[in-house]
Amino acid sequence: MSEHRVNRRQLEVQRIADAAFSPNDDEFQVWVEQALADYQRDAEVVIRIVDTQEMTALNTQYRGKKGGTNILSFPFELPDEVEGIDLLGDLVVCAEVLEQEAEAQGKPLKAHWTHIIIHGVLHLLGYDHINEKDAREMESKEIDILQGLNIDNPYQENNVNDW
Repeated sequence: MSEHRVNRRQLEVQRIADAAFSPNDDEFQVWVEQALADYQRDAEVVIRIVDTQEMTALNTQYRGKKGGTNILSFPFELPDEVEGIDLLGDLVVCAEVLEQEAEAQGKPLKAHWTHIIIHGVLHLLGYDHINEKDAREMESKEIDILQGLNIDNPYQENNVNDW
């Protein structure tokens, strides 16, 4: 008899800033679950939706870059001597920047939210896009996950999704 264990996924959403459109917790949960589909452990993720001021401060403090950004990922690094904590990490999202990007790029806002959350979770899992090879791998993974959610490739020009 084989034992099949279902991995638990816990999500906390902190809404610090108001947004013209903000996904509901169930949508966030689906997107996080999809990004973690191949992850074989329990996982806790925090999504914090912030204003431009907070994001700018975090971007300056942790990345040494001026101005805001759409998302920052903070993977949780568990000390070797500590066990039993499933925190994967935190995602901090600036709704205002996301809205501006979606409009400027002609993308549906909900599709852009979906992409950015999946992108952030993949960062928590160790994916990155610092060099071209890693960027191709991460983008390919994002495209596959988004395709499973019926969302077009965000890296192609003129994506049109009806939401």
